[in-house]
Amino acid sequence: MARDQCPACRSRSLTAIYRLDSIPVQSCILLDSEEEARNFPRRPLELRFCDQCGLVFNSEFDLSMVDYASATEESQHFSGTFNRFALSLIDDIVENDDVAGARILEIGCGKGDFLQALVEKTGGRGLGIDPGFIPERIKTAGDQDIEFRKEYFDPDKIELVPDYVVCRHTLEHIPEVGYFMVDIARAMRGNSRAGIFFETPDVARVLDEGAFWDIYYEHCSYFTLGSHARLFRRMGFGISRLYLAYDGQYIIQHAQHRDTRPLPEENDLDRVRGLAARFPAQVDRMRSYWRDFVTEKSALGQSVAIWGGGSKGVSFLTTDGLDVHVDQVVDINPHKLGRYLPGTGLRVSSPEDLRQSPPDAVIVMNPVYRSEIAQQLGGMGITPDIYTPESIETGIVV
Repeated sequence: MARDQCPACRSRSLTAIYRLDSIPVQSCILLDSEEEARNFPRRPLELRFCDQCGLVFNSEFDLSMVDYASATEESQHFSGTFNRFALSLIDDIVENDDVAGARILEIGCGKGDFLQALVEKTGGRGLGIDPGFIPERIKTAGDQDIEFRKEYFDPDKIELVPDYVVCRHTLEHIPEVGYFMVDIARAMRGNSRAGIFFETPDVARVLDEGAFWDIYYEHCSYFTLGSHARLFRRMGFGISRLYLAYDGQYIIQHAQHRDTRPLPEENDLDRVRGLAARFPAQVDRMRSYWRDFVTEKSALGQSVAIWGGGSKGVSFLTTDGLDVHVDQVVDINPHKLGRYLPGTGLRVSSPEDLRQSPPDAVIVMNPVYRSEIAQQLGGMGITPDIYTPESIETGIVV
């Protein structure tokens, strides 16, 4: 049954703005066979907009359908562009927050790369929690005081009283975001001096662009700068810094468990209401454009490759069944190679495989990697037309 109450503020002033009758229930999982991938479970998705606080959420979300302890592969740390960004965040934390020698808790630590680098930089102690953590994927230095646990976050199991809480790309996976804030406060055990760092995708950009490729079943909660801050303030947290990063894709928020003055960036509700009202028409326009683009390339006998075997690629391919018109999916993450994307049955190849069958067109699923990918293709002597899906006016990378 679709929920009719906002999980952030409990308002019932909700408007449905987008619906898909069938979408893979996980987009970062990789399967061992084409058949298994094609038969991967699907469920409906319906995005509703809360007029009271600005949250966008999947009212059809069923947590029992998602298994984060399975073979998920979300890591972007094989990209130099992403690694430079992550290290810049760490430098910023060290420069602006009191983290020297801190006890650091990371909720949703992924494969552990960020926490390891942060502990190394601060000389502190770290605890990383993630059901999808893979112990053999990371080697900690012998002098690092760091522990990783392959489990779901439970504040009652956190013995360490953190001085700093990190949570990157996890909040969007939480259906009961209000209760999650309560759990974070419990884990902090009244340590009002503790700092908090959150990184979450920005839905204002998705609404503005009609970016259907950024909508996934397991992303059940979608935030803007303002709705992100309002959730924290409602639970007694104060916001010290709030901004967009990574080409405007990610919300960066620094907070404390004490009150602070509102920031100008929090006052976005009227703008977001307008974006939500325009979104149905904009997303229809974008879906129609890319459906025509890919099918016309295929009809002309031109081969199309998708660069990005992750969530964006899965959503781009499955929303309108474009997988039947795409010849290759490419990714630089070695742990994805030879595996199959859910809902499509397409096999993930390495960039080197393009030498055997160079595509006519490459659609780069995340525009922030466009230059990095164009350089890699050029170095291989492959010169396809390169596109990114962030706007209809997208051109060819020269």
